[in-house]
Amino acid sequence: MQKLLITITLLFPLLLLPTVIFAHQPRIVKDNLTIVTFPEVSKAYYGTLRGEPAMYSIASDKAFELYVGVLVPDIAGQKKDVSAVILKDGKQVAMLNGTSFEWKKFFEAFGHDSYWQGPEYKAQGDAGTYEIRVSSSNNDSKYSLVIGEIEAFGFKEGINALTLIPQLKKDFFNESPVSFILSPFGSGLIVIMVALAFIFGFLYRWVLKKLVKNSAHGPGINIGAKDRYVRALISILLFLWAITSSWSPILLFFAGFALFESIFSWCGLYAALGKNTCPLNTHE
Repeated sequence: MQKLLITITLLFPLLLLPTVIFAHQPRIVKDNLTIVTFPEVSKAYYGTLRGEPAMYSIASDKAFELYVGVLVPDIAGQKKDVSAVILKDGKQVAMLNGTSFEWKKFFEAFGHDSYWQGPEYKAQGDAGTYEIRVSSSNNDSKYSLVIGEIEAFGFKEGINALTLIPQLKKDFFNESPVSFILSPFGSGLIVIMVALAFIFGFLYRWVLKKLVKNSAHGPGINIGAKDRYVRALISILLFLWAITSSWSPILLFFAGFALFESIFSWCGLYAALGKNTCPLNTHE
């Protein structure tokens, strides 16, 4: 059930769009050497050069479609000088020279991020071992290396993206995670989690009223104005915590549930305990 709800959350933003969103599987690179698996599946590796080239290794026992593209974030002070050398079994296959390339602005709606798009390489790759060396003039640039063109974005990758995108906003694009709200993925996540919270609230309240009819657990209104304001404040604080940090679906769900309680003057915990702080406690 949990997987179904999160899958709906991930797919909902896509249904709002008239066109296809380009969604590379995001990866944050921390080591100097990265082993690339399933090289035909599109992945975007985000890293920062730290004094030496970054290495990517591909080992394939069969022919495959090789695509490599270089991008850098469209942020202040970012140089467009990132290059990549592609080698097969130690011999150079291609040189993606970023210093002499005419970079073009590129906007990705999935994360609502702006890039400079650099040189690309696409060819039928024979079986063998490939190495991609990413470098810049001073080996200090931020970069995104895209490998593969097949877009495969299922449940697991959707969860991974939810985890990584807020971090990328902060560390790679020098933005607040709040800006993720401008993405259809981010705004869709909010809509779905709040909707799920309201649905859960209605169902929970209905079940309690049916199971414990004519008892203290049953009233449809069980909190007064003061408690409503407290829950509205909790909802706002949980929402702000979510969008300024990890964009946790759990935090957004509870923010939505607290909002539900505030709007309908009903507390799920009070209902379970038979507590009522509403002066008009005769309301059903």
